[in-house]
Amino acid sequence: MKEELGDDLEINWRSFALEQVNSKEGEDWKAWDQGADYVSRGLWSLRGGIAARAQGTAAHNDYMEKILHAKHVEREDVRTRESVIAIAASADLNIDEFTAVLDDPESLAQIGIDHEEALTHGVFGTPTFVFEDGTAAFLKMFTPPEDESMSAFKDFMGIASGRKYFGELKRPQPPWPRGVQD
Repeated sequence: MKEELGDDLEINWRSFALEQVNSKEGEDWKAWDQGADYVSRGLWSLRGGIAARAQGTAAHNDYMEKILHAKHVEREDVRTRESVIAIAASADLNIDEFTAVLDDPESLAQIGIDHEEALTHGVFGTPTFVFEDGTAAFLKMFTPPEDESMSAFKDFMGIASGRKYFGELKRPQPPWPRGVQD
């Protein structure tokens, strides 16, 4: 999409820890404050995003495309440090720089900062899009056919960013998603 929209599309990726939202540990518990022994379901991927962002927008966008493809299309487990580094290598990132930021405790602190900021916009899940005017919209969907991706994105943007009075659109389950991927 970025190739088609160019400078008309600015994506400012930020971390949102779903394991924090889904935690049953109480509101004082923070996933990003746990010690080295804590086995996380998603913090390594978020730290990887921060490490990739440190190498510039193009590197970060390439990393994000690859990690999302690995997780959601290939169904790979991207929850480990090793898997995140392998994805960074496939995106041709400088691995020494990447691992320095990845392992820096500041990357965990940044996850907390991003997460808390997201909560001020009402974010509860991903992906949530926060627009320039501060409004936000969560979108649950399957990947559209390639020849429909641009029109689907434009339809979403028209409803989500341009029409603040749309509060929720939800398809009853079942039948959705039955047949959507046929």
